[in-house]
Amino acid sequence: MRWEMRTRLFLRTAEFLWQEGHTAHTTQVEAIEETEKMLGVYADFVQNFMALPVIKGRKTPNERFAGAVDTYCIEAMMQDGLALQAGTSHYLGQNFAKAFDVQFQNKEGKLEYVYATSWGVSTRLIGALIMAHSDDDGLVLPPKLAPLQVVIVPIFKGEEDLRKLFDKIEPVLKELKAKGISVKFDDDDQKKPGFKFAEYELRGVPVRLALGARDLENGTVEVARRDTKEKSSQQFEGIANYIEQLLADIQSSMYNKALNFRDSNIREVNTWEEFTATLEKHPGFISAHWDGTPETEEKIKELTKATIRCIPLDNKQEEGKCVLTGNPSTQRVVFARAY
Repeated sequence: MRWEMRTRLFLRTAEFLWQEGHTAHTTQVEAIEETEKMLGVYADFVQNFMALPVIKGRKTPNERFAGAVDTYCIEAMMQDGLALQAGTSHYLGQNFAKAFDVQFQNKEGKLEYVYATSWGVSTRLIGALIMAHSDDDGLVLPPKLAPLQVVIVPIFKGEEDLRKLFDKIEPVLKELKAKGISVKFDDDDQKKPGFKFAEYELRGVPVRLALGARDLENGTVEVARRDTKEKSSQQFEGIANYIEQLLADIQSSMYNKALNFRDSNIREVNTWEEFTATLEKHPGFISAHWDGTPETEEKIKELTKATIRCIPLDNKQEEGKCVLTGNPSTQRVVFARAY
């Protein structure tokens, strides 16, 4: 029998880069603390650097990493409403320690099996970044991750014009670099300004400045932000501080846009009819009751291709009835179709 795995750019590839960690502990408490801590590290990175909100939760036994006692995950929503698992952290108990005979000597001198964890993220985060923020004109990168945060495009005719513009902008370049902001002055005379604008838009550079002879006379500079495509004319005086604040605003605006999109596409349903109708009409997450059995979970997946993405860590407990079986349930879980 030959097995083939369908590839998907950045998400599921024949080869990929993977950040992975493993720890061993003397107690269950320490191991669980490490598992939860690493989930927090991943959530912090995805939310505060990638500007992408996530739901922290536990996987069901069906979706749990093979051999793990508990699997924690962060789930994100892409612009098409599909879910993407952005990172996982596993509490392995002593299962792998017993399988591979990993022991330590305790204070009493006796051998015990370690309590282990493992956790990881991969290059699928690049896929998440692209699908969560970008548009038909190219990448939209959050400033904290953009390799180039600011580009300055001079509009000039001849060497003399270029020199005047560079002399004007050079102190700003130095000031931005001193603030830790990556900036480029694009003086390439083989490409027209319009071509450069489109190129940097495609590459997702968060802030673009354009400066010409008229701007020099007026003491202004044109500022364009990639996330909203808004352009404005700003006073040249104090422009470095303005850009620093603008980058911070773009970072928070991108996060809030993604958060509002996600939250507006999470829908509570209470019946099977609502569940199937919502799944077809409204891509996104569904919050619904499940009776806790693997059989019901598998049946829902079979009928709809929707899976339980996670049981949120901050889940409120409430009495309800499973959307499929009508059996009692104590909490809602997050369903979605996923990559």
